[in-house]
Amino acid sequence: MSKRREDRPAPPRRRHTWLGVDIGGTKTALRAHTDGGAVRDRVFHWTVGGVDTDLAQLSREVDLLRGEISAEFDAVGVGLPATIDSIGVVSAWPNRPEWVGLDVHRAFGALFGGAPIRFADDGDLAAMAEAEACGGARLLYVGVGTGVGGGMVVGGEYVGSTDTGSFEIGHLITDADGPDCRCGRRGCLQACASGPAILARAGRLRGAPVTFAELRSGLLGDEPWAVRAMDRACHRLAVAITGVNELLHPDVVVVGGGVAAGLPRFVATIDAHARALARPGVSSTPPIRGSRFGELSTLYGAVALARLLIRS
Repeated sequence: MSKRREDRPAPPRRRHTWLGVDIGGTKTALRAHTDGGAVRDRVFHWTVGGVDTDLAQLSREVDLLRGEISAEFDAVGVGLPATIDSIGVVSAWPNRPEWVGLDVHRAFGALFGGAPIRFADDGDLAAMAEAEACGGARLLYVGVGTGVGGGMVVGGEYVGSTDTGSFEIGHLITDADGPDCRCGRRGCLQACASGPAILARAGRLRGAPVTFAELRSGLLGDEPWAVRAMDRACHRLAVAITGVNELLHPDVVVVGGGVAAGLPRFVATIDAHARALARPGVSSTPPIRGSRFGELSTLYGAVALARLLIRS
């Protein structure tokens, strides 16, 4: 007698495997993650050669990771700090100019056998990682390092696309009479508050060049030149955050990047300035906190992006 339908065991649920890729100018990180909890990582530095050499090296590392996780990848999220046009071709990448002209959709499609792939900016992916970790429906991420980048997540998706451009908070003008930016304008947030901008201002105030270690030491010792240099940058960051808050109303703001992680009181100073800039009785300032993941934010966000592709 055959079993009743309700007594038959349900077919096993298919496991999914996601891959996050964080491509940098000098090194690349890979993270494979299954919904069963298995995680495998690989990190490698680019060897000398052109784009074909780079793609061959990436292919080898992907194959090794595929073997370690014993599964094909169902979806791939890629952080790529290059400018990609609307048809998927790299139009600019100062750190690896040999990639200019590469059709990334075609090149990466060949690596992953037709699995869905999505590319995003570093800041967008960092925002996704932080939003997924804190459960915030609306999260603004600001990354402060050699430049200033960022991203905004609303409802689990980052704001921006290849067609419309990424969330370029670093190019908001926060001081019209400020220093020149590499983009050709004056007073962009990046020109006022990036690591190099802070060091340059600290050097002018001190009357001698300043290293990052010296700036940190000066802040710990409450040296006026160090405190003033950081305070100016934090004020400009607060100006940008206040402007975004008026338009998009994030629930939380996360500040990450090497400068934010390395300088004492950096995030707290931004928070104090942002609260002072809020309109009394009208606008509230969302909590501003440091990054949970540090330099791994982009990689974790790439995995989150791959998961989103499966859900959608």
